[in-house]
Amino acid sequence: MLKQPSHNEPADVVRRALDFKSEGTQCYKDKKYREAIGKYHRALLEIKGLCRVLGDPDPGPKSTSTLLPTISKSSTLTDEQKGAMENAELECYNSLAACLLQMELVNYERVKEYCLKVLLKEGKNFKALYRSGVAYYHLGDYQKALYYLKESHKQEPSDTNAIRYIQLTEMKIRRNAQKENTAYGCQLLNFVV
Repeated sequence: MLKQPSHNEPADVVRRALDFKSEGTQCYKDKKYREAIGKYHRALLEIKGLCRVLGDPDPGPKSTSTLLPTISKSSTLTDEQKGAMENAELECYNSLAACLLQMELVNYERVKEYCLKVLLKEGKNFKALYRSGVAYYHLGDYQKALYYLKESHKQEPSDTNAIRYIQLTEMKIRRNAQKENTAYGCQLLNFVV
């Protein structure tokens, strides 16, 4: 009697994760962002399931780190499968951030979270740097926004979106400084009078 392959065999999980990621990419291209988000999440769930199959019982659902350490320690995956899973995870997080930025009501906190996961592994990833900067800008943390936007600009000096956001961020920083100076000046006047 032949043994039927399990749906939890690492190779099957790798294939399903990559399939969901590819479907998410197609949905994104078709501007079906909600559907794409679902596909990317399913791919990440498959990757998390792979971690369980490989022996890590709980890779941490709310962890700021990625699932990559569990995958890279695996001896049951080929180097090609490990690389595919590592790339898929980072691409899913980067793509999730891209999808969220296309939504009518953007969750900038989540965009930041996903981008920072990518940057933990690929610190010079242009898209993650740029999207982190955009997220921080809209969250009102202009110093961090400027840092990430300038880092993205170093990667792609001709990117007009990064340049535009750098200009907007610098303008916000100057305005905030002017407001603080004006408020301080008013306090001094009140103190003197």
